[in-house]
Amino acid sequence: MTDTSVLFERNSTFSDGFDQADLPILPKLNTLIVACIDARVDPAHVLGLGLGDAVVVRNNGGRVTRAVIEEIAVLAAMVSKMTQNPHPAFNVVLMQHTQCGAQNFANPEFQDMIRTKLGIDVTPSAITDQATDLKTDIARLRDAGEIPGTLTVSAVLYDVKTGSVREVAEPRQLGDLRANV
Repeated sequence: MTDTSVLFERNSTFSDGFDQADLPILPKLNTLIVACIDARVDPAHVLGLGLGDAVVVRNNGGRVTRAVIEEIAVLAAMVSKMTQNPHPAFNVVLMQHTQCGAQNFANPEFQDMIRTKLGIDVTPSAITDQATDLKTDIARLRDAGEIPGTLTVSAVLYDVKTGSVREVAEPRQLGDLRANV
């Protein structure tokens, strides 16, 4: 049996008796989570999410990159249109984790190797200190004018050894963060 056939077998189990065809497009918890692609850090398991509870965006390091900013801005525009509310409000939770492979991206030699071999700059995804990097990512969202100030942002750190999540930054509305700059 191949790894892919295991996935199809698991989907068959999932789809047997599937009864959630009427889930709304917008997440039930009014939340978008930005997390790392690391297989040990699945927000559905870590945070106990059910199908349809939250939108999850995953990338190297769970960092706020230009692409993540664009995804959040587009989602906000979609929510605004769907709800007929020009000031959409939902939660953005930034989630990084201990022992992250993106810590390698902070190494200048590694950065140079990736840039030389692939032409990719990994510095925006580099992890140096999770608490500091999460606060930097909150500032990136704060400074992204295309994201409405009505969104709330917070940050957590997941410990891969204990399974626990620690709050690094409490929920704050982007508009409030912008007013305090």
